[in-house]
Amino acid sequence: MLGLALILLGAFGWWFWESRNRRTHAVGPGYQPSIELPHEQAFELYHNAFSLCSKKLRVCMAELDLDYESHPIDLIETGSYETLSRHFLAVNPAGTVPVLVHNGHPVYESHEQIRYAADHAGEDSEALVPEEEQLRREMQIWVDLASLTGDDPLAAMAESAGNCVPGITLPLFASMLKEIPTHRILVGLLFHRLRFRPFLFLLMKAAGLGGLKRVKPLTQAIERSIHHMNRHLDDLEIQLEESKGPWILGEFFSLADISWVVVFDRMREADFTDVFLGEGRRERVAAYRDRLFARESYSRGIWNHEHPTVRRGTERLREAKANDPSLVALLGGSMAAGESSS
Repeated sequence: MLGLALILLGAFGWWFWESRNRRTHAVGPGYQPSIELPHEQAFELYHNAFSLCSKKLRVCMAELDLDYESHPIDLIETGSYETLSRHFLAVNPAGTVPVLVHNGHPVYESHEQIRYAADHAGEDSEALVPEEEQLRREMQIWVDLASLTGDDPLAAMAESAGNCVPGITLPLFASMLKEIPTHRILVGLLFHRLRFRPFLFLLMKAAGLGGLKRVKPLTQAIERSIHHMNRHLDDLEIQLEESKGPWILGEFFSLADISWVVVFDRMREADFTDVFLGEGRRERVAAYRDRLFARESYSRGIWNHEHPTVRRGTERLREAKANDPSLVALLGGSMAAGESSS
């Protein structure tokens, strides 16, 4: 009994010390002049291969041809909660990626980071923000419509396509978690600022991809994300028709296009492309997606960073759908044609 008591006391002491040194809290968006971090280059980037917002910032940096020191950081989906480690929380107390560091000062939130990078890239970089005020306002609307925002994006899916992404990613998460040990997920329950997230991962880990359709809150989230994503893509189809360009603002390639390429890439990873763009649906959006994928920045910012855990998760997801028609139906295969108003 004494031995057990000492073990429990030691475990509590470890947790208490770690929790005091791994405190997380929300941070303000944008450039932080009052915070100075160790750095070796003018631009440094803390990022993750799978993170939607990290992909967006890497594509932006590639379009601007900005060199940066790379600091890959694991998320639980790619192996561990490195975002909750003491060394990373010194960079971002919110425990989120990406973090852009310029001359030692961090910039938080990806929609702020891409604008900051575009504004500080120098005269030799390609302009990604139009000069006309009206076009800048229009660009920002479409940046916001593709952005992932808030602590609970699933509650705001009607506001943006970016907030629909976690819902359509749930099956891929369930597939990827097959490779993640349970004890690593438990770290999130001990230290994560938003403990419902690691709890959700544990639920998906326990259910597995095959059991996903039996967990009603998850199936409802998937169905709502498909419904709202269809609406946002219908709006994008109309915008591309009205702009008459290859891009959202017509001939001008902007931060709006950079914001949308990552949405299409997550559709690819989560095997949702045919649901939204298959069988001739939204031909303008499909052609637009192809143009985005053909740009060098897509290869440099996304494809060259592909994570093996994500690739294997996509393969398992496709295999499961090939063997389970009910899973296909859950993921929109039988309803996609009827959802679009295009």
